Amino acid sequence: MTPLGEMSRATGRPTAVFGATLFTRSADTTSDAPNPNYVLAPGDRVSVRVWGAMDSEATGVVDPSGNFFLPNIGPVLLAGTRSGDLQSRVQSEVGRVYNQQVQVYSVLLSTQRIGVYVTGFVRTPGRFAGSPSDSVLDFLVRAGGVDASRGSYREISILRGGRRVTNVDLYDFLLDGRLPTIRLQEGDTLVVGRQRALAGANGAVRNNFLFEVPNRVMSGREIIEYARPLPSATNAIIQGSRDGRPYSRYATLAELPGVTLGDQDVVTFITDRPAQTVQVTVEGSRIGPSVLVVDRDVQLCDLLDYIAVDPVLADTSSIFLLRPSVAAQQTRSLNEAADRLERALFLTVSPTQGVANIRTAEANMVSTYLQRARRIQPEGRVVVFSNGMCSSVRLLDGDTIVIPERRDTVLVAGEIGTPRAVVWRQGMTVERLVAEAGGLTARGSMSNIMIRRASGEVVLDPSSPLRPGDEVIALPRLDGRYLQLATDIMQVLFQAALAARVFTN
Repeated sequence: MTPLGEMSRATGRPTAVFGATLFTRSADTTSDAPNPNYVLAPGDRVSVRVWGAMDSEATGVVDPSGNFFLPNIGPVLLAGTRSGDLQSRVQSEVGRVYNQQVQVYSVLLSTQRIGVYVTGFVRTPGRFAGSPSDSVLDFLVRAGGVDASRGSYREISILRGGRRVTNVDLYDFLLDGRLPTIRLQEGDTLVVGRQRALAGANGAVRNNFLFEVPNRVMSGREIIEYARPLPSATNAIIQGSRDGRPYSRYATLAELPGVTLGDQDVVTFITDRPAQTVQVTVEGSRIGPSVLVVDRDVQLCDLLDYIAVDPVLADTSSIFLLRPSVAAQQTRSLNEAADRLERALFLTVSPTQGVANIRTAEANMVSTYLQRARRIQPEGRVVVFSNGMCSSVRLLDGDTIVIPERRDTVLVAGEIGTPRAVVWRQGMTVERLVAEAGGLTARGSMSNIMIRRASGEVVLDPSSPLRPGDEVIALPRLDGRYLQLATDIMQVLFQAALAARVFTN
């Protein structure tokens, strides 16, 4: 089972490390023009012009104390000011000296450039230029990102002057959107540590990734928090190795939080509980919903009491089921029977040439029927009513309950002179019905009559009384003697024609 919205997810062991998608894009080109949220720092280059009651213009950098000197005004503290607030900051300082008729224009020309070293388990370690406002992620992207097969996403150190300033855990950013607020400086070093223990999750989860735990093993509680199992998950299969030997364990979702996982373990979340309900469809002459969800142990006869029908229109004594599993069995049985018949027809040894010819002709004719039979799509009908009595049968998921409408006709088909439907009459018999339909064809026989009730019940006794809605089917009869007779006649005619031709010459 896969999450909604991700139906194309590949199944199997997880191969992607959680967080690797952070570094799938190429590094952005840096720009000297900062965004409005950039915070000014010593070294940034600023231009200020004042005109009106007094004229003054200055272009320079913010000094190490964070001040920018403006003639006739004095030092103005700009360090810590947002780039978007630079204009209002300078305007406020100038306004403290000149109250009226003074206009101010200020702009940040460029930011101080810094170089940061990125090393450890990254794809392309080295020194990378950037802005003090750039984040740890920006410099990691410029270094190609963390090496997913060797590097750690949870142990990234920031060194300054050879001492560790802080540690960065990218899981804090991936899960909660948090990054350290530290501002990088010239000469800082980012060191990506080696990859620690990994544990994977797949199956009925939202996040099928390999998750990392630094300096210790992962608990089942953590894998649940990271993987976020679907509501359908009830159990977990833990597979890995212990002491160099394969290891496997089965646990319920309630037991999993207390399980200790090992490096390279994979936890497969599964649904291992039978459904408590089944869904069935109602077709035919019904009143009410066409889809029902019922308990999985409900019996058909009990459920019929809750299906509303029109007693005038519905034939409640001929209800039947359509079951997909039965349709599959019928298809398999039909194909197996066709295969057996073909083998019997084509592999039988004939004692004489005449018998061989008979069997060849018969095989060709039967093969035509077999081809048509293989194209039949069984409906999977289950007969549940016999002689008007309901048989107790448990419903399965996907079953279709068919309630036929009452019919006043009887259909006669098959090897009949004129196949048709006639109105049922009291006392109607098969013999009379066949006679009224033009009788049997040359291949028909009263011993091969089949009566199929509206419920799907089959009766092979032609003397059985007919009911409204019945189908009378005359099955074909195959007899090799007719084929031999036709062969003999053709041989006599051919010899007579040959003799007449020779005599005339």
